[in-house]
Amino acid sequence: MTRTTPPRPLDVESLFPELAAHRGTTTRLHPMPGDPAVTASSVGGPMLWPADEPWPVCTEVHKRGGGLRPADIHRRRRVLAEAWDRAPSSGPTEEERRLLDELGRRHRISGVSDADPLPMIGLAQLYRRDIPDLPAGPDGADLLQVFCCPFDAHGRYRCELLVHLRWRRSAEVGEVLASPPQPPVVGSAGYVPEPCVLHPEQVVTYPFAGLLPEDLCERIYAREDALDEAAEEAEAAEELGEQEEQEDGTTDDVIRYQYDLSIPPGWRVGGFASWHTTDPSPMNCLTCAASMDLLLTIDSSEWDGGSGSWKPLEQADLPPHPAALPTKVIVGRAGELNIFACPADPAHPHRWSFQ
Repeated sequence: MTRTTPPRPLDVESLFPELAAHRGTTTRLHPMPGDPAVTASSVGGPMLWPADEPWPVCTEVHKRGGGLRPADIHRRRRVLAEAWDRAPSSGPTEEERRLLDELGRRHRISGVSDADPLPMIGLAQLYRRDIPDLPAGPDGADLLQVFCCPFDAHGRYRCELLVHLRWRRSAEVGEVLASPPQPPVVGSAGYVPEPCVLHPEQVVTYPFAGLLPEDLCERIYAREDALDEAAEEAEAAEELGEQEEQEDGTTDDVIRYQYDLSIPPGWRVGGFASWHTTDPSPMNCLTCAASMDLLLTIDSSEWDGGSGSWKPLEQADLPPHPAALPTKVIVGRAGELNIFACPADPAHPHRWSFQ
């Protein structure tokens, strides 16, 4: 099964020819619920992890003895999905509601200290053979594995997600770890992914407007301001029964550079980071000071907001919920996590930003 991004609503390079010099590519992963194999790229699937290699653990000191059970999280999602499929308008039955309440109960784990090693959650593994924009890792590694601590108790303000990346050469893995350790409880259901197969698709992308040359950025925003004004005038005319066709022949939402023409939503590899929540921040390697490249974006939603123009053609008739939330991974307040890598040496430590 494939997932196909619709053509952009308009040719942005015809409006701003200078953008051709800034054109890039990104690979949308298009995760979909499934049963991925250990040898496949996936989100939330089994990891190609050597049986004789220690599983990643979080050793930072923070509360970890209370939370939701991962098994309860998966079962609760199944109950909700069945209710949605059976009766989307009426929702769960009374019996299902009682079960959902029970499965959503938080539990205390006795005898757990704040410094005990805590098994990390396997978020994703990505094979370079499957994903055009995934660069080679250190020493030619072809497999990127992504883990996270299931508690948002890290960083300067003790409220951030902790991510761990591991590169490896897949051909060197012998016996695979059959039963990876799992945390007994997690701080949030959004840290527990549902197993998803991937349908990688390489698409054209452009930089965040604030990182383009100043004159070009100002012209992009000036166009959108003019269209906003025209839309407001059309709305006022409609209220008076005198609506006229807009200059571009439509009366729909304004097609915006940020939401429709530059950076696609969803899980993706490579391309350009969005800075829609914060001002653009320099991402330089802390080891060699090189300007870092976007490696991976982990997004809470595959398509939403704006005009919805990024929704795959194969899902055109589906509502945003639950179709746009296949992985069930939630970053912060339904935002995204951008992970950066050093182009000079992929062995240098990664950096990330939350948007």
